[in-house]
Amino acid sequence: MTNRLASANSPYLLQHAENPVDWYEWGPDALGRAATEDRPLLISIGYAACHWCHVMGHESFEDPAVAELINRGFVAIKIDREERPDLDMLYMAATQAASGHGGWPMTVFATPDGRPFFAGTYFPPVDRGGQPSFSRVLLSLEEAWSDRREDVETQADELARAVVSEAAYADRLALSSEDTLSFDAVLDGLVQSLSQRFDPTTGGFGGAPKFPRPSYVEACLVHHLRTGDPGSLTMATTTLDQMARGGIYDHLVGGFARYSVDASWLVPHFEKMLTDQALLARVYLHAFQLTQNPEYAQVVTETLDWVLDELGLEHGLASSVDADAAGEEGSHCSFTPEEVTLALLHHGDALAPSAACARYGITPEGTFEHGRSVLALAPTASLLRSRAEEATRVALLAHRRDRIAPGIDDKELVEWNAMTASILAEAAGVLQNERWASAAARLVSYLDQNFRDANGRLMRAGRNQTVAHLGLLGDHAWLVEAMTRMYELDGDDAWITRAGEIADDLIGLFWDGDRPTATTPDHGSGFFTTGSDAEVLLVRAKDPFDSALPSMSAITATALGRLGGLTGDLDLVSVAQRTVTLLGRALNESPLAVPDLVLAFGWLATTVEVAVPGPPGELLDAARQTSAPFTLFAHGTGEGALLEARDEGLAYVCRQRVCDTPVSEIAPLLAQLSAAVRG
Repeated sequence: MTNRLASANSPYLLQHAENPVDWYEWGPDALGRAATEDRPLLISIGYAACHWCHVMGHESFEDPAVAELINRGFVAIKIDREERPDLDMLYMAATQAASGHGGWPMTVFATPDGRPFFAGTYFPPVDRGGQPSFSRVLLSLEEAWSDRREDVETQADELARAVVSEAAYADRLALSSEDTLSFDAVLDGLVQSLSQRFDPTTGGFGGAPKFPRPSYVEACLVHHLRTGDPGSLTMATTTLDQMARGGIYDHLVGGFARYSVDASWLVPHFEKMLTDQALLARVYLHAFQLTQNPEYAQVVTETLDWVLDELGLEHGLASSVDADAAGEEGSHCSFTPEEVTLALLHHGDALAPSAACARYGITPEGTFEHGRSVLALAPTASLLRSRAEEATRVALLAHRRDRIAPGIDDKELVEWNAMTASILAEAAGVLQNERWASAAARLVSYLDQNFRDANGRLMRAGRNQTVAHLGLLGDHAWLVEAMTRMYELDGDDAWITRAGEIADDLIGLFWDGDRPTATTPDHGSGFFTTGSDAEVLLVRAKDPFDSALPSMSAITATALGRLGGLTGDLDLVSVAQRTVTLLGRALNESPLAVPDLVLAFGWLATTVEVAVPGPPGELLDAARQTSAPFTLFAHGTGEGALLEARDEGLAYVCRQRVCDTPVSEIAPLLAQLSAAVRG
């Protein structure tokens, strides 16, 4: 028996297609039935790789008795948060207002018109630890809807007001006329706050559970480059070193898990998200450019190759790998000493089992559950493997591949794919990797050409050659960003021409008010996350604050600023600058909440331009391989604004279009570039 979700495209929704719950996808059918029958909505939001979503699914949604309660009293809706971040943001605001915390699975009860009146996250199958069972919650809310309707409506109105107020907060972050913005002052404030939270032993910022925050590390690298502060560099490199050595990094195939449940990066939450690979590969790449540490380059290489090898589909990239395999978290990649011995039994060129266990911290008692250990490098071990260590890795991986593998969420998201294409293109230029360059070009073209509706509107999600859900601000912005990176990589003007067309669509669909220009820079009130053609929800939100991903506002400011710099379109730069200044109070007062906006501000305030007319050569390679944040690159024989009236064989280093003397040798080029980066 299956329910309506059997026809869904989302792998997360398909996971629930055999539940006895009478699930709907979000849409007019569900909302119309709720209105006609005067039933409340049960809205369950999660994603395919979510461990606790699986737990609640097995405990409650597969239970016929629980399903009977749901089907009797509610219209049940399942939402994939990755397909519909607009709905996720709306109901997350309600959940945090109602319960004081958020997370997934998210469980929201709402009126037929979508106003939430009760919300939480995971509910257990029985009363546990002071938390009511899910059945108790269902019975209580069914009774409240029937017998205390006025109270429910009052609560719905209060939560709706809280959600609307939260959404309007972005409009209260503009600078007053007395305020000023200084990039170096904002950056100093952010790094000072990070230093107070820095873990000097194992890196990272804060305690368990410990999340990688690439933008925090990026800010430290930039701060060191601009100020020479050794403390900033120490925070960055300690964090990167410890993550790469810990269990959060997959030492057999590359790539990072979502986060560490402990403070030392040892035991991960095993799901692997495409976005984490892209953002972490980028910051390791930038750290390599600064330090020339070959271990960082190896992390970049292994991570991006893992993405292409394991998440690569026929055309695009899958979204994630599950934390669980065969119903057990981490079973696919943890080891016992006995398994290591068995894996190495016929590999005389590998390390002895005892040496392999010592290298990877595999102990008889285990570092994880059931006597199993997560692979993490010993303090004296190197990421750069000897021949015997490489043979050991190959043997352990072969043993691991015989196990049941975790599931893969094979939907393609424009935002996530474009984000990954952007780092593939950037890394291809730095590390001169043709495979990544080709993959990035194919991926960007695929997204632009295939994720369109009949009217040419960019869509967000696709699977099995079916696309769905109107593209959001982040989908457009990351596609523009990826196209600018492709232009920097291969010098083809077509990339920035097409990026300009998408940028026009972006501003037209998402900008709040009249469009700013170079002559009217104070127009408009920022970007909405949903387009003007999207369905009307309780609120049309903006996205000022960073989370695991850069905020849509931050990446939009970055992408438009970079495109404007490459094309000489000052109107685009004005939109980007207006986006940042409208959130200026957050930059001055709460930089920890907006690190990617800080970096976007850096792009606008300290842009460096490097133009090397003609085909790629030693000058361009040298410039790319040095550490130069907020630098735009132009080369080739096209008509780009940075190449106009400039001679082949020379390199031009400019700040805000004011250029140093052109040079023909690497040493003076790097000296000019270093000075420009320091400001």
